[in-house]
Amino acid sequence: MSAVIDKPVLDPAAAKPGRWAAPPRPVWEEEPGKVGVASKGLVLGLACLGVLFPLWIVVVTSLSSRRTINEAGGLVMVPKGITFVAYKELLSGGQVTRAAIISVLITLVGTLFSMAVSVLCAYGLSRSGSLGHRWILMLLLATMFFSAGLIPTYLLVQSLGLTDSYLALILPSAISVFNILVLRGFFMGISQELVDSARIDGAGDFRILWQIVMPLSRAVLAVITLFYAVGYWSAWFNASLYLNDQNMMPLQNVMIQLVQKQQAPVGLGQAIRTGQLSGLAVQMAVMVMALLPVAVLSPFVQRHFKKGMLTGAVKG
Repeated sequence: MSAVIDKPVLDPAAAKPGRWAAPPRPVWEEEPGKVGVASKGLVLGLACLGVLFPLWIVVVTSLSSRRTINEAGGLVMVPKGITFVAYKELLSGGQVTRAAIISVLITLVGTLFSMAVSVLCAYGLSRSGSLGHRWILMLLLATMFFSAGLIPTYLLVQSLGLTDSYLALILPSAISVFNILVLRGFFMGISQELVDSARIDGAGDFRILWQIVMPLSRAVLAVITLFYAVGYWSAWFNASLYLNDQNMMPLQNVMIQLVQKQQAPVGLGQAIRTGQLSGLAVQMAVMVMALLPVAVLSPFVQRHFKKGMLTGAVKG
């Protein structure tokens, strides 16, 4: 029996004889030319400029004196001397300092609580033999599409006696079903043989979770931790809804009051009225303080985003 061999087709348009035609490829898979590379660089440069330029203005204005701000007519783009008077006044032990400490504590406690509950829930839902995991999963998915609304939520928090309590800033938004689903998808992608071998050696579920599953899930855990931490740090609505005591307000609510000029702390208000301090510099300094933790932590978690999010989402 003679074997049939497919011969490559000679490219008639080739400049040299004997050159074979390359298989056709889509246009977007072709290597970009010089114009394409330059266009991409220009677009990315403009996008970075559009993001960094407002941040530059905020930082420079917060470090400018009252005279420089008055000469610029508002926001300062070109620095003329640097002063830390606004930050010194903010961190002198007044309401802003107290609000920053409250925000840090709420973020730490809330993130730890949310991660503990989310990891335990996701691990239970990722085990096919767990009791009622399908019904629990359906109930969690239902909450993503149906919500009781603001008024029933407020009445529930009030009936539990959580108003004017820091627990009201944590419990109502402690769990994200989306984050649980991402964690569940990642846990399901872990080799079942590892879990079975550990169970044969006598390890229980908590030991398997702590010593096998979590070390293999560092990428997705870092991403979900950042999501929860940014959510707690940036949250302001729950505080404005459930807290009536001004001394209990977190940093974001104090920043809103300063930006909207609703109410300024006593020391800052007096310094602004007497002309010792610029109100605009104080507003920009508070914005920098609110953005600084997220800007510092994000680059360290950025390398985990692709592995953590895509793997957890695809394998779920």
